[in-house]
Amino acid sequence: MRVLLVEDDSLLGKATAEGLRMTFAVDWCTSAEDAKKYMATSDYDAITLDINLPGQSGLSFLQDVRRHLNTVPVILLTARDAVQHRVEGLNLGADDYLTKPFDLDELTARLYALIRRSQGRTTPELKVHDITFYPEVKQVRKAGSIINLSGRELAVLEVLMSNIDRVINKSQIESHIYDWDNNDIESNTIEVHISGLRRKLGKELIKTVRGVGYTITQ
Repeated sequence: MRVLLVEDDSLLGKATAEGLRMTFAVDWCTSAEDAKKYMATSDYDAITLDINLPGQSGLSFLQDVRRHLNTVPVILLTARDAVQHRVEGLNLGADDYLTKPFDLDELTARLYALIRRSQGRTTPELKVHDITFYPEVKQVRKAGSIINLSGRELAVLEVLMSNIDRVINKSQIESHIYDWDNNDIESNTIEVHISGLRRKLGKELIKTVRGVGYTITQ
């Protein structure tokens, strides 16, 4: 899952991005203008947005996002005394808010909940055949037994299990599991992770659609 963090405070932004990267692929920028550039080239599962940004405000940016009919879930970061801003943000289409200072675990949990609801899921786990994936605790079970997967195997599996019966191409998978500035993507990296998943979860789970991508079907 890929999250865009828009926060102009360098210390808070760095700490939040590093913490969220334990769970999500994260792009961090410091202005609404930069956020628009990121959104023009990448799809995001959620946005964490500071209200008080230099230049265009977070609320104005949110209004632009919703004006273009973009329904990506948005969590606002606000000051404790900014009640009117929170109300305005929710009225403009924000899905949730947190007041500063906030707990990183709470932000992570709220992001998960928003992404889950946006994908039409009411329960946190993903299920297909005898495979159950619990994204919030990064655990996979096959027929009830825990299967040990690497972090990136988990990320690839999550993308595919979140899009059952849809073909996901290689670039879409990469965009969900690697940070924007990650330089260790090799030409066969995704294939290596797919191979590992097939070895651990069964050869028939992930199907290759030649020349297009990969899919998991019901």
